[in-house]
Amino acid sequence: IYAEGQRRYVESLSAYARQFLEQLQKPNVDYIGGLSPTISIEQKTTSRNPRSTVATQTEINDYLRLLFARIGTPYCPQCGKKIERQSAEEIVSQILKYTEGTQILILAPIIRGRKGEYRHIPNQISKAGFARFRVDGRIYDVNEAVKLDKYKIHHIEVIVDRLTIKPSIKKRLTDSIETALHTGNGIVIITEQEGDKASSDIREHLFSEHYACIDCGINILEIEPRTFSFNSPYGACPGCNGLGTKMEIDPELLVPDPTKPWVNAIAPAKRGRRGYLMYYRAVMRELAKLMDLDPYQPFNSLTKKLTKLIFYGSEDLIWGKPYEGVVNYLERMFKETDSDWLKDEISQYMSISPCADCNGSRLKKESLSIKITDLNIAQITSLSIEEAKKFFTDLKLSKDKKSISDQILKEIIRRLDFCVNVGLEYLTLDRKSSTLSGGEAERIRLATQVGSGLVGVIYILDEPSIGLHQKDNE
Repeated sequence: IYAEGQRRYVESLSAYARQFLEQLQKPNVDYIGGLSPTISIEQKTTSRNPRSTVATQTEINDYLRLLFARIGTPYCPQCGKKIERQSAEEIVSQILKYTEGTQILILAPIIRGRKGEYRHIPNQISKAGFARFRVDGRIYDVNEAVKLDKYKIHHIEVIVDRLTIKPSIKKRLTDSIETALHTGNGIVIITEQEGDKASSDIREHLFSEHYACIDCGINILEIEPRTFSFNSPYGACPGCNGLGTKMEIDPELLVPDPTKPWVNAIAPAKRGRRGYLMYYRAVMRELAKLMDLDPYQPFNSLTKKLTKLIFYGSEDLIWGKPYEGVVNYLERMFKETDSDWLKDEISQYMSISPCADCNGSRLKKESLSIKITDLNIAQITSLSIEEAKKFFTDLKLSKDKKSISDQILKEIIRRLDFCVNVGLEYLTLDRKSSTLSGGEAERIRLATQVGSGLVGVIYILDEPSIGLHQKDNE
C-alpha cells in the first residue's frame, strides 16, 4: 500500500521533478483503488549519529535556537552582568586607553565566515571610497586581483584607517569608528601593534555596536540561531567540537594490577609486538635510574606526585628530550597514527568523560550566557518534555518579546504536545537518539509525522504493537 501510494504520488509530479527522485517499482498487486497519500513509519533503529538528540529529531531544537536568537537576554560569560549595546563613543574611549604610540588598524568586516569567490568585492570597496582590504589576514590593494577558493570559508574586512594612539587623534578616531560601524553592520575590528614589534605580536579586538561587557572588555557577536547550534563552529564548544564528551586516556585503565612493580605495571608497555608501545618499557627503566627509584617497588606504593609525573611527564630529559608522560604519549600516538591496529590498541585505555570546557552542554560559554528568564538553552533542553511544556506554557514575557515570540512558542508547544500524546513526556530533550529504545524511536517519528497536521493521510506502521501501547495505536 505504501509503495503504490508513493509511486502514484511521484507519477503525479512533472517529468522534471521526477528526475531527482528514485524510480519506484510497481508493487506486485493487480489493482488498488481510492488510495490516499501514504506515510510509512517503520520499526527501525534511530540515528546512531552522536549529535542527534530528541530535540533535534522533533525539530524543537530549531525553534529553540530561533527563540533564543530573537528574545534571549545576553549576560557577560565572565562576570555575569547583563550585557548592553556599545555606542561609538564607548568604543573610542576604550581604544584611547591603549598604550601611547601603539599602531592600530581600523577594519570593517563585510564577509564573516562564509564560502564563496566574492569577485565583486574589490570593485564594491573601491566604489565606497576605500583603498585597501584584508582577506583571511592578508592585506590587498583594491586594484590587485584576488582569487578565492569558493569552497573555503573566508573573512573579508575593509581597512578604514591606520592610526597611532595619541590624545590628538580623538576626532579622527571617532569619525573612522563611525564609518567602520556603518560599513561593518555594527561591528568593528581593531588590530593593535606596539611600535615595530614582529607581526606575531599583533593583537586583535572585536567591538560590537550590538552587545559588549564594558567591565571585562568581552564582546558578543550578533546573536543568530547558529550561535546556539552545537553542529556549527559558531556555537559548538571548541573543546569537544559540540559532542559534549571527550575520549581520553584513563590512568586507572593503564594500571590493571597496581600491586605489580611500577616499571612493568603500566599495561601498554607490555603490549604490541610492533614496537610502538614496547618503547615505554625502556623509558620506565631509564626514569627509575634518573629518579633513583627501585624499579621493583609496587605501583600502589608510589606517592601521588610520582604517579602524576609518570602519567603526565616532566621537564627532566630522557635521551635528550623532556619526558612527556605515558598519557600524553598515548594521546599523541592516537592522534598522529594512521594504523587502525594501534588506534584499537590505545582505545582500550580510553574512557568517555564529559567535556571539561562545557560540562557536557556542547555549546560555547558565550552561547550559554544568553538566557530566557534565567535559563540558558542547555538548561531548557535538560528538562523533560513535560517540564519543558509547563515552562513554555507559563512563560511570562514583556509585550514586545511576546509579539516577537508568539508564533515560535506556539510551534514549540505544539510539538511538545504531540510528544506527550504518544507517551514520551518522561524523555529529556537532550537525550541522545542512540540511547532510545525501538518503541521510543517509533513514537518520536509518529509524533513528528502526525504533528504535520495533514488530514486524509494513510499512516502505515510497521509492527505498531512493538513498543506502543494500545491507547497509542488508537
